[in-house]
Amino acid sequence: MQSASTDIAARAIGIIDQLKGKEGPLLPILHELQDEFGYVPQETLPLIATALNISRAEVHGVFTFYHDFRDHPAGRHVLKLCRAEACQSMGGAALADRARQLLGVDWHGTTPDGAVTLEPVYCLGLCACAPSAMLDGEVIGRLNADTLEEIATEVRL
Repeated sequence: MQSASTDIAARAIGIIDQLKGKEGPLLPILHELQDEFGYVPQETLPLIATALNISRAEVHGVFTFYHDFRDHPAGRHVLKLCRAEACQSMGGAALADRARQLLGVDWHGTTPDGAVTLEPVYCLGLCACAPSAMLDGEVIGRLNADTLEEIATEVRL
């Protein structure tokens, strides 16, 4: 029987081998690994560096630069709250504070029951419908405190 680490490495190598021939393969590889595992396992970063003949530091730098990449599994639901200026001007900061209070986690945190991960996002393109959020890939415009409380209740069920 394979260990979990061996299984992750084998699956990651398959993904890396499939995509390494593309032009600019690092981001597609990172995205595919996150799609496969729900996060980018740390043990895959040296495998990427070796396959692409780049330094581990370069892989780490790209991985940590982009906020969408996770180094640990997300909750069953992911709630992203827009932190851009238009949403901030329409009460987004207060909603963000309320979300962190309702869920009992800070940014990039996952509730202890694994139900929801809270993430900041720096524009969902819904500026005319500010403040906005995204729950499991579905955008929500004109977010208000009541809707936020409904979401917090639903994702915890």
